[in-house]
Amino acid sequence: MFGDLNKAQIEAVINENIIGRLACSLNDSPYVVPVSYAYDGQFLYCRSLEGLKTTIMRKNPAVCFQVDTMKEMADWKSVILRGTYEELTNEKERNAAIRKLEARSFPQISSETVKFSKEWPFPTEDYNAIEGIIFRIRINEKTGRCEVMERVTK
Repeated sequence: MFGDLNKAQIEAVINENIIGRLACSLNDSPYVVPVSYAYDGQFLYCRSLEGLKTTIMRKNPAVCFQVDTMKEMADWKSVILRGTYEELTNEKERNAAIRKLEARSFPQISSETVKFSKEWPFPTEDYNAIEGIIFRIRINEKTGRCEVMERVTK
């Protein structure tokens, strides 16, 4: 059975994950890439090195973000977020975003892309030494869908 997720279910899907798919587009050419994120109820926070996605988002800040959970093919939830890219260059805002990214729960084994410093998994004292672009997505819209397998009971 298909259905819409309510607000609480949407929030749960976003909060239960740390990886989503970021979609951006420029000149009728869409681009989708997986990224890790932190979420505070209003914004998604991400870190990236310079590349195609940052080039595109600087020119067209309208983005879409997708997060999902899947237990099996007939038991899944998917959330779509629409929002606006905001690069954080102000030191206070950038550092606050880094703290949120550092506070995420990670699996026992993490990828190199989520490690901010050589001291990882311990926070670095010098946020200015963290390479890359820190950005957030100002969320304008959240929607969610699901499929739940109907169970037959006797």
